[in-house]
Amino acid sequence: MELEQAIELFSVFGGVEESLELDFFDDVESIIRFNFVEQYKILNELISPSYLIEAPYRFLLIAIARGDGRLSNIFRKARVGESLGLSLLDELKEFGMIEFEASREAPLKKYPNQKLEKSLRSYKIEAKIRFKNPFHRFWFGFVEPYHKELVSGKSRRFFENFEQHFSRLHSFVFEQLSQELLNVHYNNQLIINGNYWDVHSEFDIWAKDKKGTSILGECKYTNRHVCKSELSKLRQKAEKSGLKVDIFALFSKNGFSNELKNSKDKNLLLFELEDFRRLL
Repeated sequence: MELEQAIELFSVFGGVEESLELDFFDDVESIIRFNFVEQYKILNELISPSYLIEAPYRFLLIAIARGDGRLSNIFRKARVGESLGLSLLDELKEFGMIEFEASREAPLKKYPNQKLEKSLRSYKIEAKIRFKNPFHRFWFGFVEPYHKELVSGKSRRFFENFEQHFSRLHSFVFEQLSQELLNVHYNNQLIINGNYWDVHSEFDIWAKDKKGTSILGECKYTNRHVCKSELSKLRQKAEKSGLKVDIFALFSKNGFSNELKNSKDKNLLLFELEDFRRLL
């Protein structure tokens, strides 16, 4: 199987592969049509406990799958209060369905009585919620919102949404796999590895090893080469966020420009799609 197809299928079935018999000779759309339209009821049974597809869990899980993961945005989209929302999330965490990713942003106030700019007063440093398995993200982001239609065999709106947003799901999974690959590159010696976000920007990867080396990464799952301009943008974002970076790491589905490939910058790491075979 080509690595691109493997990533696409992992974006959908990651975490439940052993429960299914998939025909990998079909294209991705045919595989999805068979499993999520013709075999919808069978896959629906993989959601356990079954009450997770009922309110209020259902709305909370859809909000996680379709949003940026920030707690306040999840509660707002799911229309649940913070107290109830946190209680439900703790329960979902016990099931092993989600995990909390704490913010690593420094407090905006350097001392208690410091006055912030008006634009920053409503900003809140908060954690993000992630699904542990790609299958659950796909189910609640792409399948569950069209439950009533899929039960009756109607799939038009499901596929319209799939075609419009599936590339975003690829990008998210590619980002997670890139974090894993970076750790492998550092012989599994990274002590911090994950996203980083602050009031200014968001970064795909912010990692450190035992020696204190800091690595900032950007992941591009697109059909074009990554050019030097992407590295320049990343440097500018890092400077604005006040991040001191020792190594910049770029991950690309479709390779890099000759200018980047021929770069003699010792503080630059480049990872192409073929490098992800190290995770197999």
